[in-house]
Amino acid sequence: MDAPSDPLTGDPGLFGPASVTWQAHGDPVMWIAGIRALYLQALHPRAVRGVMQNSDFRKDAWGRLIRTANFVGTTTYGTTEAAEKAGARVRRIHSLLSATDPDTGERYGVDEPGLLLWVHCAEIDSYLHILRGSGYPLTEAAADRYVGEHRVSARLVGLDPAEVPGNRAELAAYFETVRPELAAGPETQDVDDFLRRPPTHPLLVPAREALWRRAANLAYASLPPYAHELYGRPGPAPAVVTRRLRLTGTLLRCVPARLRWQLPPKHILRAMSRLGPGSRPAPYKVGR
Repeated sequence: MDAPSDPLTGDPGLFGPASVTWQAHGDPVMWIAGIRALYLQALHPRAVRGVMQNSDFRKDAWGRLIRTANFVGTTTYGTTEAAEKAGARVRRIHSLLSATDPDTGERYGVDEPGLLLWVHCAEIDSYLHILRGSGYPLTEAAADRYVGEHRVSARLVGLDPAEVPGNRAELAAYFETVRPELAAGPETQDVDDFLRRPPTHPLLVPAREALWRRAANLAYASLPPYAHELYGRPGPAPAVVTRRLRLTGTLLRCVPARLRWQLPPKHILRAMSRLGPGSRPAPYKVGR
C-alpha cells in the first residue's frame, strides 16, 4: 500500500475527494447498479454484438464484470497517471476490435462514438438510478453534478466531453433519442441468460441463488418499462422496486465500510493512504 502523504500534495486523481463521484462510488449498491448497466447496455444491438463477437462472454463473463469494476475503481480513486493509463488501454483495445451486422454484412468498429456514448450513458444512468432509489442522499443538484463529472470518464474511453450529457435533463433527452434503435436480439438474450443463471461451481450454487439472483432480479426490476417490454418480462411496480432498493441499501450499508473496502484491489484504501484519512468517502460529504 502506498505510504501516507499530505492530503494537500497527494495526487487526488481525476475526480478527487470533493466530487460527488468520490463519495458515491464507495457505496455497496454500486454492484447492483453495475448489473443494471449490463442489462441496459445489452439492449443496443450494435453495442452488444461488439461484445459478443469479440469476447467469450459466456465463459468469461465474471472476468468481464471484475475488469469493469476495476476500471471504475481505478478511474475514480486512482492517481491521475493510473486513470489515464487505464483509459488509454481501453481506447487501444477498442481501436483493434470490430463487429459484423449479420443482416447487412456491415463491418464496424466497436469504438464508434455512438456505441461508446450508449455504453457510457447506460452506466451513468444505472449508477445514478440505483444510488438514489436505494436511499443514497443525492439532491437534485448533486445528481446533476454527478452526471457532469462523468464527462471525464467519457473522455477516457474516447468520447468528446462536449458531446456527452452533462446533467439529468440532457441524459433523459439522450435516451428518448436512442430508444428507437434498441431491441432484444439473440445476443441480448444470451446476456440475460447469463445474468439470471451465471455458470457457478456446484458448491456455490446455493450462494448464487441466495445472493447473486437477488441482486440480478433487483437490477432487472429497476430498469425502465421500455426495457422490460423489450426483454419480454414484466417488472414490479415502481413503488415495490423502491422499497426493495431501500431495504437492500440499508442492509448492505450495515456491513462496515472498512470491511467492504478490504476486497482486492482495495482502491479506496489505497486512495486514503495516499491522501490521508480526510479523503474517506462518505454520503454526508456529498452536499458540501
